[in-house]
Amino acid sequence: MKQVVPIEVRGKRNHIKYLDSLRPISRVNRQQMTSVELKLWLTILKSKQTGYRFFRQKPLGKFIADFYCSKLALIIEVDGSSHTNRQSIDQSRDQYFQERGILTVRFTNNEIISELLKVKNKLEEIINKRKSELGI
Repeated sequence: MKQVVPIEVRGKRNHIKYLDSLRPISRVNRQQMTSVELKLWLTILKSKQTGYRFFRQKPLGKFIADFYCSKLALIIEVDGSSHTNRQSIDQSRDQYFQERGILTVRFTNNEIISELLKVKNKLEEIINKRKSELGI
C-alpha cells in the first residue's frame, strides 16, 4: 500500500505518533460515545459496510479523531452542539491533518440522526474518491 502520511510523523511500528497523555482520554471516549457517534459506528463503520476498518476515538498527533481509517488516511468527525462556536479551532485541526496527508470529513449530529442514508452515500463517494487519489 502507498504510504500517505509522511515518515517523519510515524513511530517505530509505522503508526502515526501521538501524545501519550491522549491514550487514557481516548479509552474513556470510546466507553462513553455519544448516541450519535454510536449510531454511526453501529450502522455503518463497525460492520465494515465501507469495506475498510475504522478505529474509534483514535489518538493522532496532538488530537483524538472520532473515527479514523489508516488505509485511506481518512478521519470522520461528528460535530454536535459543542462545535457551534469552534469553527476556527476545527479549521486549524483539519489543516494540521491535511498537512500530514490525512483528509477530514465532518458530519453534523442532525445529518446522522435524520439523514443517515444520505450520510452513508456521501461517505461512499468520499471513500471512492479517496481510493482513486491514493491509487488503492
